Amino acid sequence: MTSDAEEQDRAEILDNYRAQLRAMVDGDADVLGELLTEDFTLTHMTGYLQAKQEWLAQMRAGQFVYHDAQERNVSLHVDGDTARLVGRIVTDAAVYGSRASWPLQLTMDFIRKSGRWLAARSEATTW
Repeated sequence: MTSDAEEQDRAEILDNYRAQLRAMVDGDADVLGELLTEDFTLTHMTGYLQAKQEWLAQMRAGQFVYHDAQERNVSLHVDGDTARLVGRIVTDAAVYGSRASWPLQLTMDFIRKSGRWLAARSEATTW
């Protein structure tokens, strides 16, 4: 059985994750940026490690356009002020002008910072 505090943490992390997916589809790099730590990194399915500011700049420039992100399942483990979320989504995106749908598994590390849960790292692989 989990405590109310643990349930609250889980709810806040899941809210952040789902807000990230909405911001990606909405093309809202500003909202997305607020959900991530300053030193956030994204490892793409190609293995390319990208800093937060570069990814958001590419979104703003239209190099990453997310048309849809359908959540399939999610698991979450919280340990104090850190957490790991593994979510499977199907993403319809245009990357550098080439549009396709990808089944992506996002492995995300979250940290509690100043009372808020923020994503610190994400790694995308296919499933």
